[in-house]
Amino acid sequence: MNSPFVTDHSPRIGEAEELVPGLRVVTAPNAGPMTFTGTRSYILGYDRLAVIDPGPDEPSHYRALMDATRGATVTHILVTHAHVDHAPLARRLSVELDVPILGFGDMARAQAQFRGDRHGGVSGKTARLPDLGGGEGIDHGHDVDESLDHGTVVSGGDWVLEALHTPGHLADHLCFAWRETGIVFTGDHIMGWATTMVSPPHGDMQEFMQSLRRMAERAGDRAFFPGHGGAVEDPHAMIDWQIRHRLDREQQILDALSGRTLAPEEIAGMIYSGIDGRLISAATRNVIAHLVDLEARGRVQMERPGQAQGRYRLV
Repeated sequence: MNSPFVTDHSPRIGEAEELVPGLRVVTAPNAGPMTFTGTRSYILGYDRLAVIDPGPDEPSHYRALMDATRGATVTHILVTHAHVDHAPLARRLSVELDVPILGFGDMARAQAQFRGDRHGGVSGKTARLPDLGGGEGIDHGHDVDESLDHGTVVSGGDWVLEALHTPGHLADHLCFAWRETGIVFTGDHIMGWATTMVSPPHGDMQEFMQSLRRMAERAGDRAFFPGHGGAVEDPHAMIDWQIRHRLDREQQILDALSGRTLAPEEIAGMIYSGIDGRLISAATRNVIAHLVDLEARGRVQMERPGQAQGRYRLV
């Protein structure tokens, strides 16, 4: 499949850039292998503003957001999920501006709600894995003042957002649909520069695929504005490609295990040929996420349950 990704993104770091009328973005100075050109903090509205994903608690980014919102009233701070490149600055802004933080909220609630039996979750499989480390990392101090469920509507003076619960990358992940515009702020769920990392035990491949399919069923979405990188201008084509890509990865893993017993890092080395060495650990975590899902569906078996780097074989 030809890649749909655009990797020539060159934002002006620390400056507010207008994307469409009523929407600006400030890109944080935290570019890297997992964050691309930096976290995108969106400022929605004219007089009464929402800040979406304040990003890392970095002094220059804090000043840039304060400068960009000066002269208007920030009424809401919204967080897509609790990773350290999206959430930490929320509390500092909340205290400074006396504004509530909104998000899904408690991680335990998120995991319980979407990993229970009624959702076909794989809590028993993912819970036994240790935190694999690396990647963005969770902001363990993150908390919200108002908890948003799927379908909750939040409004300002000239904007209305609908929360869409999209677990997978993280159990508490939300996207925000800007009503009447066809624009969705997708956090790390769907991006235009790379596929999303899914890392157990906090990430779950089964949930991620279900969330992709639910987004594919939405009509009228015309652009995605992700947490990193530029806009996705053909949302449904991107979702279709990413679903097919994940299914292809699954098949590659099954093929790699044909007649063999392998560890996740061995599989990653086989199927991620030519990958940037800085990303091999993330690739391995994605492989583990697929293996956890395949084991839950009875397709593969782990030789030493409870070991993050255990070896797997076909059933």
